[in-house]
Amino acid sequence: MNLFKSVVASAISSGIPNFPYTFGDRQDIEGGIWVLQNGQKRDDGSNCSIFSFDINSNKGLLPLARNAVKKLRTLRHPGVIKVLDTVETETFIYIATERVVPLRWHIKRKSMSIETSKWGLFGVAQTIKFINDEASSVHGALRVGSIYTGESGEWKVAGFEVLSNMKDDDAIIYNYGSLVPDSGRYTPPELAKSGWNEIKRHPLTAVDAYNFGTLIFEVFNGDFMGSDQAGQTKGIPPSMHSSYRRLVNSNPKARLSVGNFLEQGRRNGGFFDTPLIKLTESIDSLGMKTEEEREQFLNDLGQLSDDFPEDYFKLKILPELIKSVEFGGGGPKVFEVVMKISKKLSDEEFEAKVTPAVVRLFSSPDRAIRVSLLDNLPLMIDRLSQKTVNDKIFPQMVTGFTDAAPIVREQTVKSVLTIIEKLTDRTINGELLKYLAKTSNDEQPGIRTNTTICLGKISKNLSVGTRSKVLIAAFTRSLRDPFVHARNAALMALAATSESFGEEDCANRILPSLCPCLIDKEKLVRDQASKTMDIYLHRVRKFSSSMADTALPPPATADATANTPRMSTPQANEVASWAGWAISSFTNKVSTAAGEIQPASNGTSVPAARPNSAPTANDVRRPAAGTASASASALHRQAVSSPPAASARTSTSSNTNDYFQDSMTGEDDMDAWGPLQDDSFFDAPSEAPTKVASSVAPSAANPFGDDGEPDFAGWLAAQAGKKPGSKPLPKGLAKSTSNTNRPASVGRAATTGSVSGIAAKKTAGTVSKPKPVTAKKIDTTPAATDDDDGWGEGW
Repeated sequence: MNLFKSVVASAISSGIPNFPYTFGDRQDIEGGIWVLQNGQKRDDGSNCSIFSFDINSNKGLLPLARNAVKKLRTLRHPGVIKVLDTVETETFIYIATERVVPLRWHIKRKSMSIETSKWGLFGVAQTIKFINDEASSVHGALRVGSIYTGESGEWKVAGFEVLSNMKDDDAIIYNYGSLVPDSGRYTPPELAKSGWNEIKRHPLTAVDAYNFGTLIFEVFNGDFMGSDQAGQTKGIPPSMHSSYRRLVNSNPKARLSVGNFLEQGRRNGGFFDTPLIKLTESIDSLGMKTEEEREQFLNDLGQLSDDFPEDYFKLKILPELIKSVEFGGGGPKVFEVVMKISKKLSDEEFEAKVTPAVVRLFSSPDRAIRVSLLDNLPLMIDRLSQKTVNDKIFPQMVTGFTDAAPIVREQTVKSVLTIIEKLTDRTINGELLKYLAKTSNDEQPGIRTNTTICLGKISKNLSVGTRSKVLIAAFTRSLRDPFVHARNAALMALAATSESFGEEDCANRILPSLCPCLIDKEKLVRDQASKTMDIYLHRVRKFSSSMADTALPPPATADATANTPRMSTPQANEVASWAGWAISSFTNKVSTAAGEIQPASNGTSVPAARPNSAPTANDVRRPAAGTASASASALHRQAVSSPPAASARTSTSSNTNDYFQDSMTGEDDMDAWGPLQDDSFFDAPSEAPTKVASSVAPSAANPFGDDGEPDFAGWLAAQAGKKPGSKPLPKGLAKSTSNTNRPASVGRAATTGSVSGIAAKKTAGTVSKPKPVTAKKIDTTPAATDDDDGWGEGW
């Protein structure tokens, strides 16, 4: 009391109230003694309402204002408006309360449904029953003007100007009851006839029962204009008619008390037996309910429509549901209701009420909760900040990629599409791809398929340096998946992400992988493969049409013939097959060779012409001492063993000499081919064993003397010996000899399958004359064709 006096004294001395609240917009109250304004608490900025009473203007009503302050401070009930602070100055009385809105506003706007109105009346009835029964008091001024709605939408009772305890002999209601504004409209008939002292001779509940009846009429019809409207049932729900009439009975002793009215309504099938009211009664004990009771509660909650009070769900139901999910074992079904209610929250409200709970729930080990979170993630992702998702939710969510339960892994993969826009590039191209690589090899085919779909849809979020490498590897591997839908998903993903790859990747890596799908056992895959193949072929063809006709340098001049390549570009008449134009180009070069063998540098002459008789096979195969063994190269054997094909014929053997003479000028140009053993184009059949050519001697059964491989040099010698006047073998096709002055590049060590090496420099030495040998005759079918040069049609 002393504190209150000191506050008042301080307010009077300063001229303004010592009130830790700021005043906001004014909300007029019709027919009341108070002026209602919005306010805020200075300490934390929380919302409140401020009731102001101007003492100078309403001195006659000052006892009513002071009685209201006293009763509001002492009477505590959930249905009574909550008082935060009060202060009285010389000129004003201020009451700071929770933020409220006059109920009259909602009634004028007709913004409440019948079920919401029943729910509000149910709360008011509980409060009046408490005032009458437990507090032994009479409200005395119950009407629409004394009811407010809080931020939660609940109806709150105020208007305690004449609230009196009937045990007090000098209760204020006896003397000031008639001073309440508009009391003439709401005064019960017996009091209007005999005065307020008549209360003592009638039941304590009689006055408030009559006023509660007039309140019901106003809620469903608007303003109550007088006692002649009492008992009218227009607009009132039919289930409430009988009890309502008993409330406004003209005989106070026959009136139904508010408590009895409440009991009748709560009976099974009664007017207060509604899902919303049941929810209100059971929400506080949700965490302590059994599984069956919780299931019934959720069923009742599911029956609620969208026209029920949103504020009550946001401020009362939602916090209780979140607590039930986190600590009370509410489970996924309760969380789904949380998400349904949170749709109506503003972003600020969601951030304050739901986001912290969602972050905590992602760390829960309960798989059912995790799946529910992932299922409902699309409903809340727009409300979650990027920092929250990337730093708090995703680190907890990744445990689902490796969870033992397939449903958790699958839902986690699906949720990537939802959160991808909230993740940083570092997280996407690092940790996320690492986990998707694991799920792409999952034992469950559905998870593998969904991973492929996921990669296709997030391709635009991958970095440029990572995109092509990761997607091609993932999709081409999925093309070989035994699960048909995984293969189909890979084809669809490739079709959707075709612009992510370069033309070289399309031609070299993707198209070859698509080809097997064209003959897949499943028509679904074949059809999609055909569509995808068309997309990539169109890209490659479009790109190739913009390429230059050739990448070869311009033709060399006559004095630069030493560096020209051995194989020319195929002509139009030489492209019947790849082998045809390759070999014909080779023979054309041979036919252009002309001239004679030049003497060695040491003065020793090289024979100008080969003898008509070819050397024996043994001489051809025997390597000279001090030199590498030589045999026919892979190119020679390939040419001999090839079937005859239509090609340009060589006219003279002198042209052949010119080809090889040109190729041997300067440094040995064989180095330009590179490692021929790696190129199957020029290799002999891969199954031929690798042997030194000189290790096998020729025989009658084996005329080539090298285990089936043709003796190219011997065969040429035999062909030259068939006809008189045949020219010597071209340089490079003669046998190798030891201790010669010929360039080292002429002698070549060779194996059956490939050319092993070529000398890089020419060395000087003595030339030893070849021993005369008898050529071995070989039947070169067809013999009917008489070729002057002996090459035949094989080239």
